[in-house]
Amino acid sequence: MADLHFVVPGNPDTHTGGFIYDRRMVEELRKLGLTVELHSLPDGWPYPGFQAVDAAEHLLARLPDGARVIIDGLALGVLPRLAERESERLRLIALVHHPLAEETGLDAGESRRLFESEHTALSHVHHVIATSAFTAQGLVDYDVTQERMSVIPPGVESHELAEGSGRAAPALLCVASVTPRKGHDVLLNALSLLTARPWTLDLVGSETMDTRHAQQMRRLVAELGLTSRVIFRGELSGRALDAAYHTCDLFVLASHYEGYGMVLTEAVARGLPVVATAGGAVPDTLPEGAGLLAPPGDIEGLAAALDRVLGAPELFAQLAEGAREARERLPSWADSARQLASDLEQVGP
Repeated sequence: MADLHFVVPGNPDTHTGGFIYDRRMVEELRKLGLTVELHSLPDGWPYPGFQAVDAAEHLLARLPDGARVIIDGLALGVLPRLAERESERLRLIALVHHPLAEETGLDAGESRRLFESEHTALSHVHHVIATSAFTAQGLVDYDVTQERMSVIPPGVESHELAEGSGRAAPALLCVASVTPRKGHDVLLNALSLLTARPWTLDLVGSETMDTRHAQQMRRLVAELGLTSRVIFRGELSGRALDAAYHTCDLFVLASHYEGYGMVLTEAVARGLPVVATAGGAVPDTLPEGAGLLAPPGDIEGLAAALDRVLGAPELFAQLAEGAREARERLPSWADSARQLASDLEQVGP
């Protein structure tokens, strides 16, 4: 019997933070000698169709009694009845990147529905893994006690220091799926206030998760007169993504909310200074001295922070040095996996 079953809500090769976390944890747990079976559900979560829900039900029904099962919260949070039904037979573990009700753009009714669904689902699991202390603190509202919760942040790869663009106009990089929560509109509007300064911006991230919003962002670039400065690179991975980090000068992110913000540690791991908005866990994720933060959604505040860094070479150098020092303290994926393997022992064999 497998030591662990890991259930992901879609294609595990998807290049977003949650899927990267899931995929890397499986890889590292296997390196530690655990037998881990990875199960992929159909796409569509947290608004699954009948096929996706049916697949989840059949998957759990096939697992042997007593199996340890980690289910990504993007799916588990909307499967309260299934969690209740299987909790007596399986040792269910919830992996929560951030509560579903915290997604940007939800109306009050939908937010409340997701809260109640996830609250019920979490009440039936044996253990909860939160990917940040910030998320763990928020789960107190879901009646998840400290005794049955672990905080296991993502790890980060070891990277060479970024070389930079070598251009007179600083090259800014934002890596984030083009969805409302990532605040591309805030970033673009902030930069539109700084056209007197030289800069360029590469936007790396999927435009297929919310195609309507992505089209709106492309139109916004044109409306703001930034077409010659802003390039949509689409989703990148592997060497292409590494190259984007390696040849930029400043990392930027304007998220309204992050359950952790893995791209921030990816930037710091390369010694890049950061300007971001303090949405969700970002103030905890970004090491002190490695960047400047503005309030989430605050266009003028973000513009002011960017202006400070772009207009002061000494501040830019200070933040870059802060990032280089902080990169030595970042946890590796192996570190995070060892913590997870240890915490799994609490959930039984």
